[in-house]
Amino acid sequence: MLDWLTETKIPVGKTAKAAFEWLRDNAQWLFDGVENGANVMIDSVLAVFQYPHPLIVIAVFVAITWGLQRNWKTCALVALGFLFVVNQGYWEETTESLTLIFFACVSCMAIGVPIGIAAAHRPKLYRAISPVLDLMQTLPTFVYLIPMIVLFGIGMVPGLVATVIFVLPAPIRLTHLGVSSTPQALLEAAESFGATPRQTLFKVELPYALPQIMTGLNQTIMLSLSMVVIAGLVGADGLGVPVVRALQQVNAAKGFESGLVIVVVAIILDRMLRVKTQ
Repeated sequence: MLDWLTETKIPVGKTAKAAFEWLRDNAQWLFDGVENGANVMIDSVLAVFQYPHPLIVIAVFVAITWGLQRNWKTCALVALGFLFVVNQGYWEETTESLTLIFFACVSCMAIGVPIGIAAAHRPKLYRAISPVLDLMQTLPTFVYLIPMIVLFGIGMVPGLVATVIFVLPAPIRLTHLGVSSTPQALLEAAESFGATPRQTLFKVELPYALPQIMTGLNQTIMLSLSMVVIAGLVGADGLGVPVVRALQQVNAAKGFESGLVIVVVAIILDRMLRVKTQ
């Protein structure tokens, strides 16, 4: 009875395929430049993580944790977590994943926070981008990998770009929530004292929204870690590689080891960056 409806199928898939192929054929120079630049930055950060002895890198992470938390228990947790990673033999994969997470977080926060601020000040803008954010958050994560392979091939860069696209809605939404929920009384007080819009933003709205922005950073890290693992399917180095190999080989031991290491890394990053804002 529904044959008449399926006979006139809307060419969603064919249109998307044609669009990506057109981009590949006509803007390959752009994607090659992005890939080369990203590879240079990734290799540079990887050298910082992998050249020194692991214990030196762990000591730096513990020092950063102490600077942020001022809590010896959290520092001990970070140290023990990284020592566990070294003990299991996943230090190199962990540094590769941390590198991708670092660039994904920097990119998402640099793009997402300004967009969130603009959307909080312009309700029409937020209503316009809200469906796009919904699409970015609900589209299956594996779907992001397909066009990245078409445009960038396989490797670290397509995994990084797919991660940024998937994670970007989190800092936008949480920044918008924090800035837009600033009490009207605070805004009126700032205006009565003659504050300019820029002063109001930096001295009233952003300090008030800081807990939400930091929550956005935390969510960005956690989502980036989950997507970086999935990106192992397109050749991105990191903790996703042993997971994919364990799945292909039906190796329960390797799968449990790598999975537990991912959990430990997630806990470490969460405790490290749970910055006190009050």
